[in-house]
Amino acid sequence: MLDGMSFFALASKRLDWLAARQKVISENIANANTPQYRAKDLAGFDAVLANAQPGAVTTDPRHISSGGSHGAPRAMTDSAAWERSIDGNTVVLEQQTVKSAEVSESYRLAAQLYRKGHELLTLSATGLR
Repeated sequence: MLDGMSFFALASKRLDWLAARQKVISENIANANTPQYRAKDLAGFDAVLANAQPGAVTTDPRHISSGGSHGAPRAMTDSAAWERSIDGNTVVLEQQTVKSAEVSESYRLAAQLYRKGHELLTLSATGLR
């Protein structure tokens, strides 16, 4: 079972992943007319969770890292791209628009859950006084 801080860490990680995915989608749209450009996407959030390692966390950049990757999710070629144009570009604006709308809705929901979690903690804290 998740404690309060784990919930916020998970919600924060989800918001970061959604922001990174939106950035990749924006880069795809910006390169829609670039010859040979391959549309990119991030691995699903479940892959981010699978790679998360519990235990010690680096809280200061001067700390020694455990060697794990703690940066932003890496973009990779989108194997689900709908089509390829004559010039080799695989960006389909309609597909990117659908993905962007999905990210926007997921971000709204995740932010709302984060806010509700904060409200619950605030209510429980005021109830203890």
